[in-house]
Amino acid sequence: MSLRNRAVIVGVGESDIGKLPHMSGLGLNAQAARRAIADAGIKHTEIDGLLTAYSFTEPYFMLGSVLAEYLGLTPRFGGSMVVGGASPAVMLHHAAMAVETGQADVVLVCAGENRASGISRDAAVSALAAVGHPYFEAPYGIGIPSLYALVAQAYMHKYGTKREEMAAVAVNTRNHALKHPNAHMKKPITIDDVLESKPISDPLNMLDCCLISDAGGAFVVTTPERAADMSGKPVYLAGIGELHTHEHLTSAPSLTDYGAEHTAKVAYDMAGLGPQDMDLAMLYDCFSIVPIIELEELGLAPRGEGGAFFAEGHAAVGGKLPVNTHGGMLSHAHAGAVGGLMDIVEAVRQLRGEAGERQVAGAEAAVVHNEGGILSSHCTMVFTSEAR
Repeated sequence: MSLRNRAVIVGVGESDIGKLPHMSGLGLNAQAARRAIADAGIKHTEIDGLLTAYSFTEPYFMLGSVLAEYLGLTPRFGGSMVVGGASPAVMLHHAAMAVETGQADVVLVCAGENRASGISRDAAVSALAAVGHPYFEAPYGIGIPSLYALVAQAYMHKYGTKREEMAAVAVNTRNHALKHPNAHMKKPITIDDVLESKPISDPLNMLDCCLISDAGGAFVVTTPERAADMSGKPVYLAGIGELHTHEHLTSAPSLTDYGAEHTAKVAYDMAGLGPQDMDLAMLYDCFSIVPIIELEELGLAPRGEGGAFFAEGHAAVGGKLPVNTHGGMLSHAHAGAVGGLMDIVEAVRQLRGEAGERQVAGAEAAVVHNEGGILSSHCTMVFTSEAR
């Protein structure tokens, strides 16, 4: 099924961000949802679809139903999805199919949790350690940072990516976060700051790793026809592609080649556009090596040149292809599935021309990529400001 221009995002919202001990995970979802609904210019009673992700701090078995109850919704299409960081993109895929096939008219997609204040350090480490294979990974004490460190080591060995180039990813996103009024991190950093920050798992240091935030995000999906009755400016889903290659890194087909190349081709082909047509990119950045890999797999830089792209300033606002103009998970916010969802929110704001001092001039097309697990599940989206 081609979904080209058959679904639009007509409202986006994000909660307050930071360490917010007075907010629950459900409360963060609700705050973001209320703002997205207001942005769309609709009443909450018009929503008949609801999709959410997962939560470490609100561990309900039926989180989607709990959230519907909390928000006062009775959706005829809904549920919760667990695809790690790829969950927001996969939820958008499902929402787009739902409005196209008539399963729902207006779908609210949201995620959020108070991961900074609502869970202890030990509980967070334990939850993240559960990602490892119960027989071949977890017994050896390997955690998510170490798994991504293995990926980074393999990529550096094969393609010559430099440690300083990875640090440039973190600096680029921090510079963008400084221009975002709601970003978690507001302190400037340098390449040396990244290289001299606390070692986590070689070659990754503290500033190579994503934040832990209290945060929520939401967006509203409908058809172009239905959006005509709403005040929110629609942004078109031009193409989307999805692929799941493995769950555990020990079963990955490669440590240097992942599913993003495939999902990007599907999304570009559906949109009738290519990487050369993109004005900006929002790339999942749980660790500094990941946007480099994604930049290359999405065809936005040649293999082995993604690191230099960041180091030479091409990913900055005003550069060849601005990347993560909101600050990404490294500097804007990360609370589970919220990180990837904020990539979508930022793309919508950029294509509407609503990004303030971080606005990319003349932005008409954006590529967004979410990944989940250890580069396990991939979903690439192409958005345009107008139907093409």
